[in-house]
Amino acid sequence: MTTPHPIQIRHLRKVFDDKVAVADLTLTVERGEVFGFLGPNGAGKTTAVKMLLGLIAPTSGDGSLFGVPLGDPRGRAQVGFLPEHFRFHDWLRATEFLQLHADLYRMPRDVARRRIQELLDRVGLHAHARKRLSAFSKGMLQRIGLAQALLNDPDLVFFDEPTSGLDPVGRRLVRDLIRDLRERDKTVFLNSHLLSEVEITCDRVAFINHGEVVHTSSLQAGPEAPLVGGRLTVQIRARPRDGWQACPNGHWDAIVGGLARWDASVRAEQEQIWLTVDGEADLPEVARYLIDHDVDIYALSPQRMSLEDLFMQLVGTESEE
Repeated sequence: MTTPHPIQIRHLRKVFDDKVAVADLTLTVERGEVFGFLGPNGAGKTTAVKMLLGLIAPTSGDGSLFGVPLGDPRGRAQVGFLPEHFRFHDWLRATEFLQLHADLYRMPRDVARRRIQELLDRVGLHAHARKRLSAFSKGMLQRIGLAQALLNDPDLVFFDEPTSGLDPVGRRLVRDLIRDLRERDKTVFLNSHLLSEVEITCDRVAFINHGEVVHTSSLQAGPEAPLVGGRLTVQIRARPRDGWQACPNGHWDAIVGGLARWDASVRAEQEQIWLTVDGEADLPEVARYLIDHDVDIYALSPQRMSLEDLFMQLVGTESEE
């Protein structure tokens, strides 16, 4: 029997009056993976997450959590959520706050007490269990938020900017929590602007822009992960074999243009060429193409593309505050 995907959505769309917040979102998240959801401000990420959580209804399209239609409480029962902009009950003590959420989950009191103590220890707040949230720093509030998101031992956790307000120790804590969830075959849906954190935490990422997924990439190296894991930026120093005088500009431009089969945005300045390829397997083909067109190669320098580089390539500087 096939296990339902933690998240599966098809052609999800959300329109507010005359504004299209999410245009056409299709996405599948596998069980046990840490999935990054990336895009500029105003790209539709928050609206998409709200639809996944059943907080708002889509205008059209459909989806499911663990095979249960979006908005069905049975699907949400397996979900934990830490929003970016949380508003906790600051008059409650840490244990009271977590007990309130345990009651909402209808957890037996004895089970809840053990779980609360376990999580307070896990997020480094054991010494502050009796302190009111009004006395918590921003980082401590982020930690108690992590605890409440994990309270019901969810199979799917949504983290929206989970390292916001955390120092390096706190960010390491979040990475450790996410690693532990993955090892227990839990699924994490992560939205973060800290691309360096995403790059070392996630198994796969989707880039969303204008309410659509424009690219999905694996962050694991190997033949099954030819995108970020193997994607390379390449700088080539080359010149026509018979010299520039024997190579009219139009001919050189045509040679460089032929490299568009690997990268439509290839560019060149005199004898320097820059392009992006999907992996090392493309490098011999690029070299052969240039040699076959009577071009001598003096240097070919590949470099792994970072997630930030790919982000800028896909969505540029677009941002809608």
